[in-house]
Amino acid sequence: MIQNNILNLVGNTPLLKLTMSELKQLNIFAKLEMFNPTGSVKDRAASYILEKLIECGTINKDTVIIESSSGNFGLALSAACRWLGLKFYCVIDKNTMPDNEMLISALSDKVFKITEPDEYGGYLLNRIKKVKELVENIPNSYWINQYENPLNAEAYYHTLASELIESVKKIDYVFMGVSSGGTITGVSNRIKEYFPESRIIAVDIYGSVIFGSQPKKRSIPGIGSSKYPLILNKAKIDEHVLVSELETVNMCQRLLKEYFILAGGSSGSVMSAILKYFTQNLPDREINVVTVFPDRGDRYTSTIYNPDWKLASEKEIEHVISK
Repeated sequence: MIQNNILNLVGNTPLLKLTMSELKQLNIFAKLEMFNPTGSVKDRAASYILEKLIECGTINKDTVIIESSSGNFGLALSAACRWLGLKFYCVIDKNTMPDNEMLISALSDKVFKITEPDEYGGYLLNRIKKVKELVENIPNSYWINQYENPLNAEAYYHTLASELIESVKKIDYVFMGVSSGGTITGVSNRIKEYFPESRIIAVDIYGSVIFGSQPKKRSIPGIGSSKYPLILNKAKIDEHVLVSELETVNMCQRLLKEYFILAGGSSGSVMSAILKYFTQNLPDREINVVTVFPDRGDRYTSTIYNPDWKLASEKEIEHVISK
């Protein structure tokens, strides 16, 4: 089908079947969200939320859209806002990948970069503080607020989850990384409607506070959080698995070398979690495991795919885990 704008190509991303030599009973189905227009799953939420807000009259052409983002959602919103003729202000931080920062700056009306860490060593809380300051001082502004906005989860309920259900006729497990919480909330609710016996496994990173762990400095954006996202209160999560950033980096390298997939950091996290979980809970039958690779890896070439960065980070990561 011919389209007149690349942003119309959101969704209907490829689904790839993978097998792991250690766990041959698993049929792993990975949704490759890096094939969305700006390179991540966040394109789904950005286009869906903005269209709904315009449709119901909550925002108009004069509204300034504001959001805090570690990168992907900011890029998705900046592109969608430009296409829809909306002004967009994005609050990022010093951990935002350089390529994402460049693209967000090119497409947004204004970008605010937070460089001072918050009380937990991250930047999220200070990003939120800046957003609230902007909303208070800018008339006719709207904060998307991916951490609490029900439209965020609704976007994935109607798009990503529906595609998974149509493609995989029996889903036994779903492994999904958690950050702002909208993706797993929307997908888990839809999956549970069709497959009530399925197990939803949330994947988080050491240093994230989402599941009650002690906050510590994290280096890889896109997974984990310095605050609990309230949208998760409506998620249907059965269990959670924590992985380290070192495991994440090593699995990303494995995805590239064994499967020829250049994926973002959180993709390595979910695959590490699958390996860890089923090594400890070896299935006695063939099962179908669904996961999502949220973004592409070319924007991580200076970090997780950079041998020098990896070697420099291993000592820090091991220090963090041991504390």
